[in-house]
Amino acid sequence: MKELSGDLLRSTTVIKVLAFVFLAVAFFYFGKHWSDGSSQQLLFFNSRQNPSEPISPSAVSLSSNFNKTFDLSTVINDTNKQQSGQVSIPPPPPPAVQNMGLLDENGVMKEDFAVGDYDPDVVENWPGVGNETDLSENNKVVKVKKFGLCPESMREYIPCLDNVEAIQKLNSTEKGEKFERHCPEKDKGLNCLVPAPRGYQTPIPWPRSRDEVWFSNVPHARLVEDKGGQNWITIDKDKFKFPGGGTQFIHGADQYLDQIEKMVPEIAFGRHTRVALDIGCGVASFGAYLLSRNVLTLSIAPKDVHENQIQFALERGVPAMVAAFATHRLMYPSQAFELIHCSRCRINWTRNDGILLLEVNRMLRAGGYFVWAAQPVYKHEAALEEQWEEMVNLTTRLCWKLVKKEGYIAIWQKPLNNSCYLSREEGTQLPFCDPQDDPDNVWYVDLKACITRLPEEGYGANITTWPSRLHDPPERLQSIQLDAYISRKELFRAESRFWKEIIESYVRALHWKNFKLRNVLDMRAGFGGFAAALIENQLDCWVLNVVPVSGQNTLPIIYDRGLLGVMHDWCEPFDTYPRTYDLLHAHGLFSIERKRCNTSAIMLEMDRLLRPGGRIYIRDSLAVMDELQEVGKAMGWHVSLRDTSEGPHASYRILTCDKRLLRA
Repeated sequence: MKELSGDLLRSTTVIKVLAFVFLAVAFFYFGKHWSDGSSQQLLFFNSRQNPSEPISPSAVSLSSNFNKTFDLSTVINDTNKQQSGQVSIPPPPPPAVQNMGLLDENGVMKEDFAVGDYDPDVVENWPGVGNETDLSENNKVVKVKKFGLCPESMREYIPCLDNVEAIQKLNSTEKGEKFERHCPEKDKGLNCLVPAPRGYQTPIPWPRSRDEVWFSNVPHARLVEDKGGQNWITIDKDKFKFPGGGTQFIHGADQYLDQIEKMVPEIAFGRHTRVALDIGCGVASFGAYLLSRNVLTLSIAPKDVHENQIQFALERGVPAMVAAFATHRLMYPSQAFELIHCSRCRINWTRNDGILLLEVNRMLRAGGYFVWAAQPVYKHEAALEEQWEEMVNLTTRLCWKLVKKEGYIAIWQKPLNNSCYLSREEGTQLPFCDPQDDPDNVWYVDLKACITRLPEEGYGANITTWPSRLHDPPERLQSIQLDAYISRKELFRAESRFWKEIIESYVRALHWKNFKLRNVLDMRAGFGGFAAALIENQLDCWVLNVVPVSGQNTLPIIYDRGLLGVMHDWCEPFDTYPRTYDLLHAHGLFSIERKRCNTSAIMLEMDRLLRPGGRIYIRDSLAVMDELQEVGKAMGWHVSLRDTSEGPHASYRILTCDKRLLRA
């Protein structure tokens, strides 16, 4: 039995050995079959540059030729030809076009892009809020010496209008040249902080400020002495009071406005008439009372013997600027205003071939109205009757139609097109301006004794009524010199949505409705989307939109929307009194203007314009933030650097600055 079991064990072992040999031979011939070139090849490769390097597991992988059939002789021949220069390998196909972010497949800006949002739960804990910020950039630290206070005598200082040295050198002042801009040379500009008057108080909020302001904030009684009998302004203890009267409407602005609208119902305040200009405005009661009728009025006057009338207007919270009809165009575009008003504004409209009224004609919208309330309208004295006849003759040659004359008010209407001008007798004076003359070019441009031709396309006249015009892309977009053409309306809508979402975030997360905002300056306004968003969010304020001369002139679009704006060069000071605005907003301004202007000079001007307790929001590239923070601290501002909604890795930041009250 033992022998039998041993034989079986040995036979089993032999069988196993024979099976292993058989399998080995089979795999040998199977491998040879796959390597003889008659079938598909399984090739391997490695990425080693040096054959002596050990092979790592990641260096060996399946060839990209796996599962492909090749004719090896053809491959070898093609390789030889390539090495001999006979055949070149074709370039790879271009990468597929990816449509990212704001653009659709046609390269046009989309309306449904996402701006991002603030998280109100974490906004108070953002990095930099209330904390000092790391000011180092590439191991360089920006340092700015602290600015001191200017002398007390400069508390109402307007650099380009108070340049006594330049005014004394003028060859002539008979046309009002001394009231125009004469800016200091660069080395003689403002280098200190303009102080507030002693006893300065936080301004009375709107709408109470329409009727009263603190005496200590504008401590000048000259206007009360000169105009006390005309119901302009009175003093009551520690306040100025504004009864709402004017030289020609001593019984109140409301009654006066009712009379104008009754004379010409088509004026339709707040619907057809949305933007007005008040020339020689006094303390701006005309514009103050139009605000309740949904009319934005820009009140202007020169800095003359009643030098603080514009300051009173701004302290009241009414849109106003220092400006004079003299030898240069005003800084507003053609066809800006639906109504232009002059009530005893002390301007001789017929002098120098009517050149000043021609400037009014340039700014007046096609079909708009000119309202003149003055003694020549109603007084029967020889000299005044002669002035009236001259005015009628001038307006007739301008093709203005005298719509209504009643009491002491006369109202003319500008034509809607050029047909009247073209039908005048040949040789009639007041010719058309040169076709090459751009009526929207206003920065230091001389007045011209010619008629601004109306666009044949109807641009400026074909706007919608308020409030739809705030959102409708105006047809005049097509006349603006932009890099885009087909997508202009899309750009307009995109900008509007961009600012709408950002302002909604500010209101929700940063509690903007708790701020006492009234006078707001947008230093680089674009199409006016920032101002429009403030209106949509029902913030009770007005915005002066500034269009810098260094960019595209979008000012006509701002007015077509029913907003206010002005052209300006931020390398020079602005024409307004100190302590004018509650909020200054600058989007992308410094990263552009730092190539032309001194950053500290712009920020000193911002400090001059801002009321104590006011705020500044600078939204700009990270590259400029170190310098802006240091300059702001040198002025005594409280500065905080915040992330935008794009997060901490975005190239933009928001610098918020609060101005404190500094006393001498």
